[in-house]
Amino acid sequence: MNDLAKARTRMVQGQLQSRDISDPRVLTAMGKVPRHLFVEEALQAQAYGDFPLPIGEGQTISQPYIVALMTQMLSLQGHEKILEVGTGCGYQTAVLAQLGERVYSLERLKKLLARARNNLTKVGCFNALCKAGDGTLGWPEEAPYDAIIVTAGGPEIPEALLHQLADPGIMVIPVGDRICQQLTRVLKRDGEIKIETGESVRFVSLIGAQGWQA
Repeated sequence: MNDLAKARTRMVQGQLQSRDISDPRVLTAMGKVPRHLFVEEALQAQAYGDFPLPIGEGQTISQPYIVALMTQMLSLQGHEKILEVGTGCGYQTAVLAQLGERVYSLERLKKLLARARNNLTKVGCFNALCKAGDGTLGWPEEAPYDAIIVTAGGPEIPEALLHQLADPGIMVIPVGDRICQQLTRVLKRDGEIKIETGESVRFVSLIGAQGWQA
């Protein structure tokens, strides 16, 4: 086992299992996806640290714990069609692709999208489809989605995403102001919407027609 693989194992044990990440499928996915291949070469030695890292264009790759926590909140079983808002470098996309049947991912920044596609190809992730677009409006042509994950913080839950969420379905999104948000889980069942709020987080801003203005 090389040093980066050892670092990934330590990440799973020290940052995830030692906290509240208990879903064995999530732990397996986090232990399998090579996070270091999603950041610049100069940052690869830091890829498994307990902190976010810059990925260019003013965006970040979330710390491993937050990736695992948001993924665990989706309660994925393996059959799901997933919408991801904010492809970024593609790391969260690759984790989701390990856990669901198909991932549809939207990224508004075309330079990041190109890098993410390259990264996903590099790690052999072929059940994720990515395109450029306003993530707050979702991807209506492919709706509904069993699970939706938003990897940027918005002022409220976009109506378009609520409409595209299947029934039953789960959405996880950070909601708050531009400085601090709360992880929010939206449960849709039998036409009813239930909202649960979790811990405080800090994400980049969700830019779009139903988010923040650029």
